[in-house]
Amino acid sequence: MSVEHKRRALITGASSGIGKATALAFAKAGIDVALVSRSLDKLTPVCEAVSHTGVEAKAYEVDLACVAQVQEKMQAIALDGDIDILVNNAGMGYTATLTETPLSDWQQVIDLNLTSVFQCIMGILPSMRTRGTGTIINISSISAKQAFPNWGAYSVSKAGLIALSQTLAQEERAHGIRVTAICPGAVNTELWDTATVNANFDRSKMLTPEIVAQSILHAALLPQQAVIDELTIMPSAGAL
Repeated sequence: MSVEHKRRALITGASSGIGKATALAFAKAGIDVALVSRSLDKLTPVCEAVSHTGVEAKAYEVDLACVAQVQEKMQAIALDGDIDILVNNAGMGYTATLTETPLSDWQQVIDLNLTSVFQCIMGILPSMRTRGTGTIINISSISAKQAFPNWGAYSVSKAGLIALSQTLAQEERAHGIRVTAICPGAVNTELWDTATVNANFDRSKMLTPEIVAQSILHAALLPQQAVIDELTIMPSAGAL
């Protein structure tokens, strides 16, 4: 890394969980951060905590569920400062059998977990291509590779994210852009407390957001001539 260029990362879903932990891990590594969340109230304390490490942190309020607006809003963030690393972390959990999943719920899960990521990438990619460099890290899930009952819509959205990552990697390699898909097992985050998730697991045996954040940082810090295509990280205690 040249002295004159300090890297900047854009992290979605940065107000809590993996996104928040990643923002702090990047900051400790000296990487400036652009933090995106639909809630500015939740994002502000994260921004302040990151700023204490000495890097520049900026908060951006974007509702990624409104997929038609996402590309334009991401382009605006890129105009505010070059994005070297894009971490697509925002997403939602959802549990129901397929027969009990209304079309509107299915669409909501696909929109937020998959289509919004596609639009985030489309917003940031042009500026990365112009500079001939960039790292895109998409947070998928073990459920993309292993089906679990009641997690159908979620699994499909996360499997789609792996296919998106693989296709993007092939298409953008010639432009100097690296793409990584990270597939964590169960992570102890607020996802388990949301209204759309009904599951009773032992959260003490899950991965912590900080462990996943270290994996994301590791992928981002690899020398430019190397890339982690896909990384599966599981809790060693045997949780899913």
